[in-house]
Amino acid sequence: MKMRDFGLFALVALLIIGTGFLQSWNSALLILNMGLISAIMALGVNIQWGYAGLFNVGVMGFVALGGLASVLVSMPMTENAWASGGIQIVLGLILGAATVVAAVLVYGRMAAGRPRNLIMLAILIAGFFIFRSVFDAGVEGVEAINPAATGYLGGLNLPILLSWPLGGVLAAGAAWVIGKTALGLRSDYLAIATLGIAEIVIAVMKNEDWLARGVKNVVGLPRPAVVPYEIDLQNSTSFVEAAQGLGMGATTASTLYVKGIYALLFTVVLLILLWLAQTAWNSPWGRMLRAIRDNEVAAEAMGKDVTRRHLQVFILGSAVCGMAGAMMTTLDSQLTPSSYQPLRYTFLIWVMVIVGGSGNNFGAVLGGFLIWFLWVQVEPMGLALMNLITAGMADGYWLKDHLLDSAAHMRLLTMGLVLLLVLRFSPKGLIPER
Repeated sequence: MKMRDFGLFALVALLIIGTGFLQSWNSALLILNMGLISAIMALGVNIQWGYAGLFNVGVMGFVALGGLASVLVSMPMTENAWASGGIQIVLGLILGAATVVAAVLVYGRMAAGRPRNLIMLAILIAGFFIFRSVFDAGVEGVEAINPAATGYLGGLNLPILLSWPLGGVLAAGAAWVIGKTALGLRSDYLAIATLGIAEIVIAVMKNEDWLARGVKNVVGLPRPAVVPYEIDLQNSTSFVEAAQGLGMGATTASTLYVKGIYALLFTVVLLILLWLAQTAWNSPWGRMLRAIRDNEVAAEAMGKDVTRRHLQVFILGSAVCGMAGAMMTTLDSQLTPSSYQPLRYTFLIWVMVIVGGSGNNFGAVLGGFLIWFLWVQVEPMGLALMNLITAGMADGYWLKDHLLDSAAHMRLLTMGLVLLLVLRFSPKGLIPER
């Protein structure tokens, strides 16, 4: 890294530290934690776009799958759920998969013609009705169990830290399925396909209550064992005395302590992923991916399996995004499927990569911190600016009311302005690819 790059990271650090002095250290640590998670998401997208030129607009779906993994791993199993319908749900899913497999086998082994089409149609129709009869009965049984508090199968009641790598595995599995069908498409069609599939993932999470309570949300996810609860710290005499020695109340100190532990955990994960990404980038495999990205025809002429390499890097980038999704759900202690919006989990992540510098892992990390800081702070800054501009206007004046109401839109205006300025004066990003 050059001195200029260190200077950019130092500037972002000063912005976060300044938030602690000017606003509160709780706000500063919240920005830091979400900045770390956003940097990991940006790193995943950079692996796909910066390494191989894959335009994935379905980031939101992989992040959501990571969040789902946190619920499936850490929450306790709902009592009597499996006996009431869980086994039927699993059996129904197996029957549905068997129907698809049978149709594919018929398509591959029979000669083209009307008999093949009729047999495939019969298999699909019969399999669909059998699947629905078994599956729907199981769903009704599970969702009828205390729907106000549970109404879903629950999880494995394992440590939530296990959900971070398993969230990556779940996202990687979905990426393999998507990649096998969509990576042969041209870049613009790939973008449309990944966006559509991400919306399907969110729709399933919202509507299948048996899976993770749908829009009723799953709350109260357990914390990692190393992260204490604030109430336990406040009841600890030694902690209260230490907080008083620092001139802080026990409530504030406990909140800062918990957020600090989360920041350490997220930093460790980010550093490990960054080291792995840099190692891959500087390896022969990374050089081959850049050759494929720059000229697929020439790379294929040299004997490189372009589709296979695209699938590899698509799976790796999606796994990183899934891991970040599990980390974010752990930090929030709840899963809210309705909160997964393309503006936050796709568009904003792409802005981070573009502004930071696509093709440069450190640039993606810088973009994650910088854009998240602006996303959080621009609205209160905009409101303060509008209050200053309208200070001399009478209350109730239409222009004053309009300007004050417009402060809420400063986020979108700023994101667009930052993107335009970077593309104009530094088209390759703040830390461009070397």
